[in-house]
Amino acid sequence: MGCGTPLRMPPDETLEEPAAARVDDGPEPYSMVEWPTVEKTRISDGTEFVLGRHGDNWVIRVGARILMSNRMHDSEEALADLALARVAHAGSVLVGGLGLGYTARAVLDRVGTGASVTVLELMPELVEWNRRYLGKFAGHPLDDPRCHLVVGDVFDTLRSSPAAFDVILLDVDNGPQGLTQPRNQRLYGENGVRVCLAALKPHGVLAVWSQGPNANFARRLERLGTEVEVHTVDARSGSRLRHVVFLAKARAEQTPPPRRDSSRA
Repeated sequence: MGCGTPLRMPPDETLEEPAAARVDDGPEPYSMVEWPTVEKTRISDGTEFVLGRHGDNWVIRVGARILMSNRMHDSEEALADLALARVAHAGSVLVGGLGLGYTARAVLDRVGTGASVTVLELMPELVEWNRRYLGKFAGHPLDDPRCHLVVGDVFDTLRSSPAAFDVILLDVDNGPQGLTQPRNQRLYGENGVRVCLAALKPHGVLAVWSQGPNANFARRLERLGTEVEVHTVDARSGSRLRHVVFLAKARAEQTPPPRRDSSRA
């Protein structure tokens, strides 16, 4: 989850397409289920994150909205599948956003024994919840020796890591159309895309999870990357809900460095 300081989005960065919430649509509406609170935390801007449980089902809510659940993770696994299939060798992978650990697990299951998988998560409470309650659902990815957890800011890590990664996977907030924190959006503006592409090795792949389509973000990738693809994927097998994965391959030459002015995304 998340990155750094709040920023004002410029007019051409408007996120125009409404998208379905990242919730389940099983036999009973997931949003109508009563979710007894297991733990909760509040971040600096006042947003409350709640870990809830109903039987064997777990969710993380932001206010009344369900941000993620252990019942719906196929699209997070597709994020890893699609990106890793497009590189010849994935020796160094960055996963932005721990979530419930499904993306990290999908990466670990698909890379070699010598690979390094860096997982960035801003919220230490979410890491603690994963270790105490949620890790079993994705096979305890944080316990894998190839997994290197960094509790910190995804944007800052990428900005200080030029040409460091073969693959970068971003599942931060709800993608380019954020839900929880306005500051997350700097990853998805023009400067953020430049930062991401500059952190890739030549021909590396940036993959971005999104709760729905976003034409502005797709056009931004097309301007700055190469071989851009947009895939609609199942949120969960048997569900009607679909999510979107954006892919962009870094150019063979070094991506131009991002602007130093970080006041705009």
